[in-house]
Amino acid sequence: MAKLSFLLSLLVAALVAISTSAFAPTSSFQRPATSLDVRIKVVVGDGEPIESALRRFKREINKSGHLMDLRHKRYFENSQEKKKRKVKEGRLRRKFERMQRRRMANRV
Repeated sequence: MAKLSFLLSLLVAALVAISTSAFAPTSSFQRPATSLDVRIKVVVGDGEPIESALRRFKREINKSGHLMDLRHKRYFENSQEKKKRKVKEGRLRRKFERMQRRRMANRV
């Protein structure tokens, strides 16, 4: 009986050792890729002031929409709030398009 309990305890110890090492992080742990794959490059010319290059970089970031996406993901937004935001953004976009069309019509 002592031999059986010794074998059983040995088996349990082996299972515990296997299960703890199975979930241990490996040495080649890589950070998970983010959903925002930002690939924005700004080439700075010779003699170009850093302020103008920074301004171009900010413009490219704004055009890509990454900042707006990050701003919306800062807090949890349920589906109803997302729909309300999308409707509001669409309303603003149509308003600015109307204003732009009026300006262009007045130019001619």
